[in-house]
Amino acid sequence: MFKTVSNIWKVEDLRKRILFTLFILIVYRIGAFIPVPGVDKDVFKQVDAASGEMFGLLNTFSGGALYQFSIFAIGITPYITASIIVQLLSMDVIPKFAEWAKEGENGKRKLAQITRYGTVILGLVQGFATAIGFNRQYSSKMIPDATFVDYLLIAIILTAGVSFLMWLGEQITERGIGNGISILIFAAIIAGIPGHIRTIYQDQLVGIEQSQLFWNIGKVALILIGIIAIIVGVIFVQQGIRKIPVQYAKRVVGRKMYGGQSTHIPMKVNGAGVIPVIFAVSLIMFPITIAQFFTGKAWANWTINNLYYDEPLGMVLYILLIIGFTFFYTFVQINPVQMADQMKKNGGYIPGIRPGKPTSSYLTRVMSRITLSGAIFLAVISILPIAFGSAFGLPRTVQLGGTSLLIVIGVALDTMKQIESQLIKRHYKGFINK
Repeated sequence: MFKTVSNIWKVEDLRKRILFTLFILIVYRIGAFIPVPGVDKDVFKQVDAASGEMFGLLNTFSGGALYQFSIFAIGITPYITASIIVQLLSMDVIPKFAEWAKEGENGKRKLAQITRYGTVILGLVQGFATAIGFNRQYSSKMIPDATFVDYLLIAIILTAGVSFLMWLGEQITERGIGNGISILIFAAIIAGIPGHIRTIYQDQLVGIEQSQLFWNIGKVALILIGIIAIIVGVIFVQQGIRKIPVQYAKRVVGRKMYGGQSTHIPMKVNGAGVIPVIFAVSLIMFPITIAQFFTGKAWANWTINNLYYDEPLGMVLYILLIIGFTFFYTFVQINPVQMADQMKKNGGYIPGIRPGKPTSSYLTRVMSRITLSGAIFLAVISILPIAFGSAFGLPRTVQLGGTSLLIVIGVALDTMKQIESQLIKRHYKGFINK
């Protein structure tokens, strides 16, 4: 392990990429503490005290910038939303987008430009909503006697912050170690871990009677063991694949013979990644977000008290949404009929399965079984930290959600693979090279 780390710094190009990525992350963390001009930051102490689930989740994804109401307060979420929308519209919903998606690099650049425009539009909308919502919800006003011009100025500043984050992410992708947006989200989540540790320490170990102290120390130890077990389980399932064998028939073209090779289709157990969890969180938090602006009304109080995903009803809905979105997103990404047709055109077949419709039916059946396992895995991982935290009486602010856990582990694995591929290309051993 230590030899692998030392090998990283021997490769000049890789060393420059890592140092450049670290520099961008430092810029990102500095920006998270630059406040929006003209805003009373003390009003957000009320938000921190209330610690609504939705606000806590947004604060986590922004690296604490929301409660600071900095220029990065709304984080990179508008870009994520715009990317998901463009990706879904590229699945034959808008013919032009579908055509671009099939054009290779040139089409990808066009879709990336559309994503940037969508990010700016969504950033303006979310900036307006954030400014108006926070200013009206609490007794203290971050901008007393605010006008439309005040809200517009805040929205423009927040949108500029989103655009700058988007640019930073693209720079990491091009000149750093790749996956720029994911690395920014990873850094934002990691930045909140010291605060969670401090909260657990103060809640469980400070000012506790001697008779209760040993029990609380045991609880903290069990929490650490549980987190390690969850991380190991996530890595195990994330790396799991089902290999479907494919054989290509031999073809003679002129004097040359093509085909005759054996390969396989790797189908991941969790092919949808963290996207279903993000969709489920967004959907289940939408009515809660609306209800928080009507606190005091019967329907709003019922929504807030029952639809949080650490409540029985909210947890059931959360699980069902995760399973539903996992099937939806997996089959959007991988079309069994299209895959079977492509194999047939290239002279490929699955041993024991006839080409054409029988192949597509077989792939659909296998994908359904694998996706069900992946969906249950996502649901368990998303709920387990919440249930674990509730069982040990942890505050809501330190219950690390499944979304954060999956993002952190997924980005860490992807980054490790990218660094390893750079090392292997230069004849060095990687992290998991055998």
